[in-house]
Amino acid sequence: MLQIPGHQNQRPREVTLEEVRATLGDCHLCPLGETRNKLVFGVGNPRARVMFIGEGPGRNEDLQGEPFVGAAGKKLDALLSLAGLTRDQIYIANVVKCRPPSNRNPRPEEIEACSPFLREQVRSVWPDVIVCLGNFASQWVLRTELGVTKLRGRFHQTGHFVVMPTFHPAACIYHSDWQPLLESDLRMVGEWLREHPVEEAAHE
Repeated sequence: MLQIPGHQNQRPREVTLEEVRATLGDCHLCPLGETRNKLVFGVGNPRARVMFIGEGPGRNEDLQGEPFVGAAGKKLDALLSLAGLTRDQIYIANVVKCRPPSNRNPRPEEIEACSPFLREQVRSVWPDVIVCLGNFASQWVLRTELGVTKLRGRFHQTGHFVVMPTFHPAACIYHSDWQPLLESDLRMVGEWLREHPVEEAAHE
């Protein structure tokens, strides 16, 4: 567990996202810290019922310091309504917080360096559902080597969290036949949320 200053054996939702971000600082734990423009921490509702985890920042994200602001972000915004969600209701982060050069895949050592901070983001938000966008997020959350094509289409339970692995919106730009599958997965998330309503007090 990442040690957050001022906390010992921190419980879920005890540590704020601001505290996690402050602990991350101007991170240079892996080589991506040398090539990024801006560190992309995460954004959204700190008490979201649904947390989306993607792979890594792209060019627009690297320039703006915010996840999913490029073409994939526009596609995601359009898809959220299938789950009955809006952007201000969710929290979004990535497996790595710095853009890999030329948008290459993140390397295992880069994911490992970022993992303690992402883990604390998840524990801070403590969502009911985690939507994993792409292979790297799905494999990280579910601790598996299986690809998203074998994992998607059904919910997985890992501890407190209900997990829906699905395709990354950016992948659907190049593989249009995956788009209906991504849409189907997000509809399933919406159905789950409707079937499992919670009192607002539980998420305050």
